[in-house]
Amino acid sequence: MNLDLSYALRSTGAARAFTADPVDDATVAAILEHARFAPSGGNRQPWRVAVVHDPAMRQTMADLMRPVWNEYVGANAVGSTPMAFGRSIDAPPIATPNALLDQIEAIPVVLAVAVDLTRVALMDGHLDRPAVTGGASVYPFCWSVLLAARAHGLGGVITTFLSRAEPAAAPALGLPRDHALAATIFLGVPLHQPTKLRRNPVESFTTVDRFDGAPFRG
Repeated sequence: MNLDLSYALRSTGAARAFTADPVDDATVAAILEHARFAPSGGNRQPWRVAVVHDPAMRQTMADLMRPVWNEYVGANAVGSTPMAFGRSIDAPPIATPNALLDQIEAIPVVLAVAVDLTRVALMDGHLDRPAVTGGASVYPFCWSVLLAARAHGLGGVITTFLSRAEPAAAPALGLPRDHALAATIFLGVPLHQPTKLRRNPVESFTTVDRFDGAPFRG
């Protein structure tokens, strides 16, 4: 299935509920074959992917992510951005169902994505704030996975809950030394493929010359 690029970019939303239709390994391999052409710093391609089939491993991942999800919901409930840079949220977790975690054994495709930190140029690693630039070498790959999945009639979502539980998840997943868990990606045939997405208009986030400059209007 080929998708017009403009349409794909404007209509690929997060799909979090899937049919029971299986996705075979050949399709997953084809998705990764396309995604591997994502850009990365110095073309170092620092990503590693574990295609998680084992139900017990999936359940371990869900068990580790569920407290993080509850913490996330609790922070949202008090109107805060969960796990925001440099701030701890003093809000109790709220136990909340999450189909991706509660039914993880039935998700057609579960991918754990890691990044080799020795192959990432962390340009802001010396600054007195959390570093963000390293993500430029792995998240384009994750996004390419979603786009490639869409071209195969699938949908999916990128999550980062497992990263918060990395110390416990690392030995379970056999995470190599000097690697970090960047994302968990769920894929499948979506129950509903969102195509009409709500996003802020360009002039709401784009300015001329400076970030405090006049709004950019093309």
